[in-house]
Amino acid sequence: MSLVQYEYLVAVDTYRSFGMAAEKCFVTQPTLSMQIQKLENTLGVQLFNRSRQPVTPTEIGRSVIAQARVLLDEHYKIKEIIGDHRKELMGELRIGIIPTIAPYILPKIITQFVKRYPKVKLNMWEQTTDQITHQLKQGVIDCGILSSPIVDSHLLETPLFREEFVAYVSKNSTLARKRKLSPDDISVGELWILNEGHCMRDQVLNICQRRDDDAAFKHYEYNTGSIETLKRMVDENSGVTILPELALKDLTKAQLEKVRYFRSPQPFREICLVTHSGFVKKRLIQALKDEIMEFVPAQLKDTDRNIEKAGRPL
Repeated sequence: MSLVQYEYLVAVDTYRSFGMAAEKCFVTQPTLSMQIQKLENTLGVQLFNRSRQPVTPTEIGRSVIAQARVLLDEHYKIKEIIGDHRKELMGELRIGIIPTIAPYILPKIITQFVKRYPKVKLNMWEQTTDQITHQLKQGVIDCGILSSPIVDSHLLETPLFREEFVAYVSKNSTLARKRKLSPDDISVGELWILNEGHCMRDQVLNICQRRDDDAAFKHYEYNTGSIETLKRMVDENSGVTILPELALKDLTKAQLEKVRYFRSPQPFREICLVTHSGFVKKRLIQALKDEIMEFVPAQLKDTDRNIEKAGRPL
């Protein structure tokens, strides 16, 4: 039995596919399958029902996999102890981040993080909140950068910063004539929003109080998970979309003229760092948090700003 075999075992359980597990472990499927077979032969039990799709663990397999996750966590703790002794950070940090935050944070911090911690490998995935929370509980990733609240007793939230929501308005919209907006000013019918599964979609609809009866007829709907695409739709067509405050840093002077702030109290979202309640790699995760907070503008760290969380009545 080896740690590699246990890593393969956990990967197959996580992805419920030998092919996908092999891809994520950067080995060929025959190599991974052979190692799982060797582990089963050594233990004298069958760990997976291979006849089913997706692959599922057997009853004894579930117990072995749960213990394998504990074993791998303890292995990572030993690596942290060695790193502490050498006064250096090392290892791998697996991060899940929602797409409405990723383009405004990751490009700014990756280069500096790698320079400071050359022995740390960062693996990052853009995913929805549901995908990230599931993978945190499965042990696939070490931490997530999400919009709170995360209602799950198995997960821990560490607040990072708060950012306002602002409207990004087409020059052809009647809203362009207003200096500041109220949520009631926005018709859902002219609103470009993210597709289902993105938490910011629900936050935006909550800002506009889900006034579906106010929605005008549209000849088409556009489904996207990209805020940048929504911004382009406003630029090239008409209507309005909602942007997080960090997105303003990348706007041109002409684009900034299309930004309209909301009247006080402004809607906002809170960004947090999420870990499993029994998480390891504490020094690595703290280093990631420090790097993010070094980049975040001072006003976003001010929790006393007169802004109101999206979803509350405005």
